[in-house]
Amino acid sequence: MSGSKLRSRWAALAGAVAAVLLISGCGASAPQEQKPADPVAKVSFEPGADAGEVNPAAPITATVDRGRFDSIALANTDGKQVAGELSKDGKSWHATEALGYGKSYSWTGQAIGDDGKQVPVQGTFSTLQPKKTIRATINPTDNAEVGIAMPISVKFDEAVQDKAGIQRALTVQASVPVEGAWAWLSDRQVDWRPKEYWPAHTHVSVHAKLYGQSYGQGSYGLADLSTEFDIGRAQIVKAAVGTHRLVVMRNGEQVANYAASYGEEYDPGRNTPNGTFIVMQKNPVEIMDNPRYGYRDVRKTWAARFSNHGEFIHENQENAAALGKVNNSHGCINLSAADAKAYFDSALIGDPVEVTGSASTMPPQFDVYDWLLNWDQWTKKSAV
Repeated sequence: MSGSKLRSRWAALAGAVAAVLLISGCGASAPQEQKPADPVAKVSFEPGADAGEVNPAAPITATVDRGRFDSIALANTDGKQVAGELSKDGKSWHATEALGYGKSYSWTGQAIGDDGKQVPVQGTFSTLQPKKTIRATINPTDNAEVGIAMPISVKFDEAVQDKAGIQRALTVQASVPVEGAWAWLSDRQVDWRPKEYWPAHTHVSVHAKLYGQSYGQGSYGLADLSTEFDIGRAQIVKAAVGTHRLVVMRNGEQVANYAASYGEEYDPGRNTPNGTFIVMQKNPVEIMDNPRYGYRDVRKTWAARFSNHGEFIHENQENAAALGKVNNSHGCINLSAADAKAYFDSALIGDPVEVTGSASTMPPQFDVYDWLLNWDQWTKKSAV
């Protein structure tokens, strides 16, 4: 082989090697470190982290997206844990009790993402502090048996400003369909009554979600209320003043017809007024006073109050000669001792007493006047 050909081969080989080295040199820099991927689990809260003025009765929840809770707790600054429930799939938690007013709460725990990485559960929030909390009561009480005219009454220790908001927090459920409505009888009392008398033997449940409910002007409800009660048999007193008789109807049939004496007809201050009332109290002994008519500390038995104006159905054996003949009482319905006891024993709180034929009519006042208003008048007192 000639020298010139050999030199050509070496030159070509050297060029190829140089090209390889050049190509290799272009990719010879150090590999970049990869940043670890963020955990995929995302925890969120309601209310959000650092929220303030939270209503303690509002729903409190925690949820995790693309993961599940391994542990979770919510506690106040005193260390008291809030009762709650974790969903079966571990993806959500909700409080099962209301929080306290004016408290701070902290979340703790951890979630595990679908990628196996842990995410801390952490965050804080605080609840509102009312200027004032208002107490309420409800009637009838639990397990009571009451008459077919019994209203449901919620009374408040102070005047309610946000009547519509409070009314929306009240619910009535009955074992049979019953049309009824709430009406504000004062700034401190709201009653529910049916349009017609309750059906006999109805079971009634009432719920008042008042805790956390704004009453207006910075005041909030102190506690929720509830009651369950039963309507008894359908008993109605028919008190036709001019007949000098008191008739008792039960389940549509007359069961008693008592000789009676009603209020003096010619003195408006002594009339037994017209209207539909309810039996409000039953007292085996009642001490009666009426300074205007000159008597004090008069003891009468078997007294069933049907008006806060002062009317009772009661025994007045001293007036036996007038029973069934003359109306001469001071407004009460007088019966003989035997008849008064028989009626007393048959009566339930909430039984209607229908007075007709009197020279006067009771004005809608004196606390319990639910049935002195017609249905149109009643529904106009609703705040909703």
